[in-house]
Amino acid sequence: MDKDIRIADCLIGPGHKPFIIAEMSGNHNQSLDRALEIVEAVARTGADSLKIQTYTADTLTLKVKSGDFVIKDPNSLWNGESLYELYSKAYTPWEWHEPIFTRAKELGLIPFSTPFDETAVDFLEDLDVPFYKIASFENNDIPLIEKVASTGKPMIISTGMASVAELDETVRAARGAGCNDIVLLKCTSTYPATPENTNISTIPHMRELFNCHVGLSDHTMGTGVSVASVALGATVIEKHFVIDRSEGGVDAAFSMEPGEMKALVEETERAWKSLGTVKYGPTKAEENSLQFRRSIYAAKDIKKGDRYTPENIRVVRPGFGMKPKYYKNLLGKEAEKDFNFGDPIKFL
Repeated sequence: MDKDIRIADCLIGPGHKPFIIAEMSGNHNQSLDRALEIVEAVARTGADSLKIQTYTADTLTLKVKSGDFVIKDPNSLWNGESLYELYSKAYTPWEWHEPIFTRAKELGLIPFSTPFDETAVDFLEDLDVPFYKIASFENNDIPLIEKVASTGKPMIISTGMASVAELDETVRAARGAGCNDIVLLKCTSTYPATPENTNISTIPHMRELFNCHVGLSDHTMGTGVSVASVALGATVIEKHFVIDRSEGGVDAAFSMEPGEMKALVEETERAWKSLGTVKYGPTKAEENSLQFRRSIYAAKDIKKGDRYTPENIRVVRPGFGMKPKYYKNLLGKEAEKDFNFGDPIKFL
């Protein structure tokens, strides 16, 4: 997949630095002022894009606070909470979207969102978002995927939990409904995720299998997994963002703080720049360093007719003499001219 995807003023593809998305999620803690502060903090990190989520508790689940609708996982950050209660405190009010997007654009960010139902897609279309994200938990929602794809805008789809067969169905549905620009994000849907459970070796395989760009939705701590993913071909990196983890937020525990996000932007770009092409021999930048390779020099004064010995010639730095591979051939032969101590031995 070599075709670049254009999103606003950015191009996504192997020939461009990784596209970095900062996910606000519900870390605004139901404060619009805090949400706008997060936008400003993201802009200072150098990230490319700010993502929010477009849903209400009622568009995601039912108002049931028992049974199947209560999270029962001792390893979950939200163990014991009902889905309705969690989404009620995590959602971003729809009337906030426009001021958040406006501020993001003013600061040079590309704002967009994850819609969770068809009404959210219609709402975001009115705001003219440039592209869409499908969350891992919705990657099997074919009607939603077809609705988003019908806008004709690029789609980023997280692949958490999905089998190859399910992803094939998802990608076929998106393409069939009119989406030509798809980025799949390798994702492990645990919060936080561990490096051991991330399996980023899937990235090149997924790229080949579905013939599309592939990135990483990274829920691990730190930058290491994201940086490594770039070496495997990731063109998009998404990380959750918070100004200060200690202040809390529904996703704060596994979100990046500003200094970490800035490091992510810098280190993923370094990783991308380092990939280059298959290359042997000196690069242009290395040409001056050739002088510091080893070569053959006179270790003593040598008169014409003297025989070369291990005592009067040596292989040393710098590299202005004959190559070391000729050393053994020279031993025992007669010098064809005088050499002073420190002269390079060269063919006449």
